[in-house]
Parts: sequence; C-alpha cells; structure tokens
Amino acid sequence: MNKLLAPATMGPYQLSNRLVMAPMTRSRAAYDGSPTDMMTEYYTQRASIGLIISEGTQPSDDGQGYLSTPGIYTDAHIAAWKKISDSVHAKGAHLFIQLMHAGRMSHPDNTPHHHQALAPSAIAPNAPMFTPTGMQEIPTPRAMSLDDIQQTIADFRHAARCAIEAGADGVEIHGANAYLIQQFLAPSANTRTDQYGGSIENRALFAIEVARAIADEIGADKTGIRLSPQTKLWGIDEGADSVELYHYLVKELNKLKLGYLHILHQGNEELVTDLRKIWQSTFILNRPSRPREQIGSDIASGLADLEAYGQMVLANPDFVERLKLNAPLNVADRNTFFGGDAQGYIDYPFLT
Repeated sequence: MNKLLAPATMGPYQLSNRLVMAPMTRSRAAYDGSPTDMMTEYYTQRASIGLIISEGTQPSDDGQGYLSTPGIYTDAHIAAWKKISDSVHAKGAHLFIQLMHAGRMSHPDNTPHHHQALAPSAIAPNAPMFTPTGMQEIPTPRAMSLDDIQQTIADFRHAARCAIEAGADGVEIHGANAYLIQQFLAPSANTRTDQYGGSIENRALFAIEVARAIADEIGADKTGIRLSPQTKLWGIDEGADSVELYHYLVKELNKLKLGYLHILHQGNEELVTDLRKIWQSTFILNRPSRPREQIGSDIASGLADLEAYGQMVLANPDFVERLKLNAPLNVADRNTFFGGDAQGYIDYPFLT
C-alpha cells in the first residue's frame, strides 16, 4: 500500500500517487457535447487520484455512440473542458482525455447529424442501444472507405490537439471495449480485403496509424492507449490468433514510445504478463472487480506501474483518503451510472 500511494513518474509528469481513475461513460454532457458544470464538480471531487482518465469523448460527430457523451472537437468543447482541467490541476491531479470513436456501436438517433454509423465492415453488432425513444436495435453500419479511414485518423489528430488546447495533460486512445479500433482488430467485425483487413498486420494498422498521428500532433509522451485483449463483447471476437495479434500490436505501438499502455485485464494472465515485458514505458493495469484486499498487489509484484479503478472511484470521491485510513468504501449505485442528475454522480458521501 505504501508503494501504491507513493509519487510516480509518467513521462514528463510527476503523479502524486500510483492510482488511476479509469474512464467511465456517465452521459451527463450537454446536448452539443460540451461538458457541464456538474462534470467539473465530478472530476474535481476525485482529484486526489494521481491520474484521471476522462470518460470516452468523441473526436467528431461520426464518433458519437451514446446519448449525452462529451466531445472534444469544437471551440465550445474546448472551453468547457478547460474548466475541468483547470479545476483538476488546482487539486493536484493530472488529466488525460480519452478519445473514443464508437464505430458501429452507435445509433443515428443519438448523433448530431443522424448519419449511419461508420465501421470497418457493414456488420451489425446484434445488440440494442438506448436512444431518445427508448431501446432500439443497433442498425447495420456503413463500411468505411479509404477516404473515411483517413478522415477519421485526421479527426483523432484534431481532437488530440483540441484536448491539449483545453488544458489536458494528454489523451488516451480508446482501443478497447468493442469500439471502432477494436472493431478493426476483430475478424468478426472486420472482413475487409484491403490493407486494413485479413492479416494480423493489416487488422492492427488502423490502431497504429491513429496512435502515430496523435503522437506526431501532441507528442508521444502525451499519448496513451487502452486495450482490452480478447474481449468478447457485442459480437467482438478477435479470433484464434488474438495472442499473436496483441504481441504484434503492442510491439509496434512500443516503437512509437507512447506515454503509457493501459490494459483492461480480461483474464489471460499469461498474455498480460507478456505485454508487460514487451512494453517499455508506463504500464497501467485495470482489473475489473478487484477485491479490496488486492489493491496495490500488481504494483507490489511489478506487473504494473499504476493501477486503474472504476466503480470504486466513482462511488468514493475520497478514494485515496479511504485507502490511507483503511476506511469503509461506499458501494456504487448501478441505477445512476448513465444519465440523470446529481444523484449517484456528485452526491456520494465523503468521510468528513
């Protein structure tokens, strides 16, 4: 526990501790995608954490999947995120904005332009999604043209620049959880026959090109990426060669000298250990449903440099203080995770 709460260096940054707030969609942004004052309060409450990774934030109109998620590609978005970054910094935390393109995990009714979603291939995820008129089946997306792919890479680059202008310390590329980048990795969602489909090298190409573009735009040490190897969610299946795929992808990303790799542990301990050995900079590990008695264990063993927590931080704005004092933890209210008002968002009690 002492090591967990000790300062840590991550690229150019000195973090106050080795705890990370994992990215969590909360659906409290304004209709235009601008963060709200309530969002500023939410992140500021939790700014005793060394590194805050924001909720998934779309890099364009095309990137939005869910209702009331924030964007980071307009002047209004920049101004609103600036309030959050200034407030978080004043409390001593660092902020990375996660750039999330939902790809096929979207519904036209949820986006500003009401267009058909973009994806590697025209394959629906066979899943429902909440929309303004209730739950609807997600429609079949449009297969991206080569021009669409280049425009999307440019959108990621632009959004990263906007994040830095908004005062963020960097950005995290969302390459996990069945969204666009992982859709390219998975043969179940990617049946392309061009340079972006088929082989391991081709399926990994989009992720590598997005990372290279962002690193070129804002600096590699301000660029992180989150991956969830072997996720099986919403029709995603990365195939029999998934271990080789992630060995290759992480080796190629490592060549870019990114600031960190953030892994969502899906149960394959051997693969996670392999990726840790390949990766040369900060390694963040997020184990879902980790019991309290195991907090800090991956740092102690050397498997991770930083540990990321989601629901525990969501429900405990003073998570760091509770760990220091071995105090009881609030339990997260799942009914208030997505959308709504202050309840279950900024009203979780502090110790004092």
